[in-house]
Amino acid sequence: MKSILITDANIVNEGRIFRGDVLVQNGRIAKIGENLAKESAEKHINAEGKYLFPGLIDDQVHFREPGLTHKGEIYTEAKAGVAGGVTSYMEMPNTVPQAVTIPLLEEKYARAKEVSLANYSFFFGGTNDNLEQILKLDLRNVCGLKVFQGSSTGNMVVDNIESLEGIFKHYKGLLAIHSENDHIIATNLAEYKAKYGEDIPVKFHHKIRSEEACYDASSRAVAMAKKYGTRLHILHISTAKELSLFDNGIPLEEKKITAEACIHHLWFCEEDYDTKGNLIKWNPAVKTAQDRDQIFQAMLDDRIDVIATDHAPHTLEEKSQVYTKAPSGGPLIQHSLVAMLDFYHQGKISLERIADKMSHNVAKLFRMEERGYIREGYFADLVLVDLNDPWTVNKENILAKCGWSPFEGHQFQSKVTHTIVSGHLAYENGQFDESKKGERLTFLTNI
Repeated sequence: MKSILITDANIVNEGRIFRGDVLVQNGRIAKIGENLAKESAEKHINAEGKYLFPGLIDDQVHFREPGLTHKGEIYTEAKAGVAGGVTSYMEMPNTVPQAVTIPLLEEKYARAKEVSLANYSFFFGGTNDNLEQILKLDLRNVCGLKVFQGSSTGNMVVDNIESLEGIFKHYKGLLAIHSENDHIIATNLAEYKAKYGEDIPVKFHHKIRSEEACYDASSRAVAMAKKYGTRLHILHISTAKELSLFDNGIPLEEKKITAEACIHHLWFCEEDYDTKGNLIKWNPAVKTAQDRDQIFQAMLDDRIDVIATDHAPHTLEEKSQVYTKAPSGGPLIQHSLVAMLDFYHQGKISLERIADKMSHNVAKLFRMEERGYIREGYFADLVLVDLNDPWTVNKENILAKCGWSPFEGHQFQSKVTHTIVSGHLAYENGQFDESKKGERLTFLTNI
């Protein structure tokens, strides 16, 4: 592996920005300092005027492999992530077959080792009847357990209360939850079907998968986590009402109940259904402008701990169907960092907070080993950004296999120029070096 010297970067790390150099050797950050030009390295990157962030860690993606590879693959989606500055990801179990046994889970790890340009971990999937398998998980080598408390792609919902309580009571790792109440959703859907048939206007998606459906499920999950002392992480918060469930009065390291915001819930609102249609149909739904703005504020004030994408590609053909048949989800991993940097340009968030929410806090929340920071001795997961190099998203530069993006036609102000994954320069100015793949993430279990 080539040694790399990055000079004259504006380093964004641990709450501050400072000018400096970074030397990468043997996959690790060997030195951080000034005037390291005398250090010998096989590759030199002049970063003058650019900003160096710790590589993004996306804690919620759906790469569709195995079984749904017409939508996406580990190879294509990880590559799209690397182009967007994502150096590590955690992928979800609702594939075909579902990753609900340890052998099936390990098949995904084996595949990622062969093809993933980014570092990787895979969630195990909880069901109504696999607690025995859940309790055999090696918590050092698996990021967490995913439970669908509401139906979404793959229909993995855990709807047996005894099974759900058993998971909350006995599982000692991180439990990530998709929280929506299926009964409420079904009732709402029946009402809209009675009025519109199958072709319900998508603008009513957030009325069907409603605030009530989200809050009911999330509040139940929080109550159960408090009862059993579970490490609960609620994914993709979509309503202002749910924010009352989360605490910013204690450090993240001490939290047992945490929350995630996704790019689409920070960017879009109900008004965008008129122009984007099914392209912004997600579960849980994009909701009102007030929900969006209050989620953004909660992300800033630490009631929400991390930012992710819920990258979940479908083909345009699938998305073009009537409302009741069009699947929920969309591709976002390539554009998550530049989207947040647009918010920076708008004065809504600092660069330091972006590093917190997309790198530092994810590593902290999942107790990742030696990643998520620009620190000597840590794995060299780094992304270099030009803050002032506008570019427009179009079909030609979209790397997700599905070939579309809800950001098509949007001009981003910033551009990712280099991405280093575990010490390997995987991406440089539009070109990939695929000679080395990413590594399996590991996690601390003794804290």
